Amino acid sequence: MANGLDDVVAAETVLSDVDGAGGHLTIRGHSLTELAGHWRYGQVVRLLFDGFFDELPGDDELEKAIGNARVEIFERLQPMLAELPALDVYSGMRAGIALLPDGESLADALRLIAAPAVLTPALLRLGRGEKPLTPDARADHANDMLRMLSGTPSPALAKALDTYLVTVCDHGLNASTFATRVVTSTQAGLTSAILAGLGALKGPLHGGAPGPVIEMLDAIEASGDAAAWLRNEIARGERIMGFGHRIYRVRDPRADVLKAVVRRLGTRNESGRRLAFAETVEQAALDVLKVAKPQRSIQTNVEFYTALLLEAAGFPKEAFSNVFAAGRVAGWIAHAREQQATGRLIRPQSRYVGPVPDLVA
Repeated sequence: MANGLDDVVAAETVLSDVDGAGGHLTIRGHSLTELAGHWRYGQVVRLLFDGFFDELPGDDELEKAIGNARVEIFERLQPMLAELPALDVYSGMRAGIALLPDGESLADALRLIAAPAVLTPALLRLGRGEKPLTPDARADHANDMLRMLSGTPSPALAKALDTYLVTVCDHGLNASTFATRVVTSTQAGLTSAILAGLGALKGPLHGGAPGPVIEMLDAIEASGDAAAWLRNEIARGERIMGFGHRIYRVRDPRADVLKAVVRRLGTRNESGRRLAFAETVEQAALDVLKVAKPQRSIQTNVEFYTALLLEAAGFPKEAFSNVFAAGRVAGWIAHAREQQATGRLIRPQSRYVGPVPDLVA
């Protein structure tokens, strides 16, 4: 039996390939390093959607359509926004998305692309007692998300967030993507499928990990001794957040992409100081883990530098999973459409190991 479905092939896909042994990520025939920092998020959405929607427009037209979808989402959900901050920011985003039509069209898909980017800054602003800002349909997706959060962003921050969204857009058959495909296989609509992905992403072992990275860095900085703090956590049986991955047995390639992005934000400001400290913690963690768990190769994963990038962009740690979802939603939709086109109802078997009743002859 495959515990946790390890090594079980549950789908054939053209969308992404995670090479855990070599430390490579391929997205629709392109390496991550070819895409991240070079392709805009809207272009990668088109790459993922190609072949799954009829009459898919070109890059510029699709990005305009995503911009229009942001405005539509804001206008559609604005009357309900005042009620959503009673929830945490992730649950508020999920509740807003649950109000969208459960359709299958490209317009439905673009609304789902737009929704996390609109709802997250709106809910954060409302939580601070500020009025949400109306989307700008003409703006780049990442730029507009930051503008709606805190005003006009610097080009460097907008570029950094855009690179992040591209970096996390798809990653094989991870827990949230598999949940999306399971729900899609029942012939439920795209909104239902995305809500399943959002539910899986909330867990601390999946999309919820970057927030605890910030807590870890703050605790280590307060302690003054990274190695001692890390050894104590391991001795208590705690996980070191931002390290280790279910698939990668070498360094997560997304970690290096995001580390470079954070470095480009500057070395003289708070982001630079935070990066220098994080690099010290990273090396200490790798050294401690090598000694504590010599039988395993535990390397830096995407969550470690995700935390630094999103913190620098102005997002509080409770919204990190929201921003992850804003990038990953493109992959979820593409997988949902692929499942509809090539898959069938997902219904694995289980092995009963409970008590057996006495059968009367």
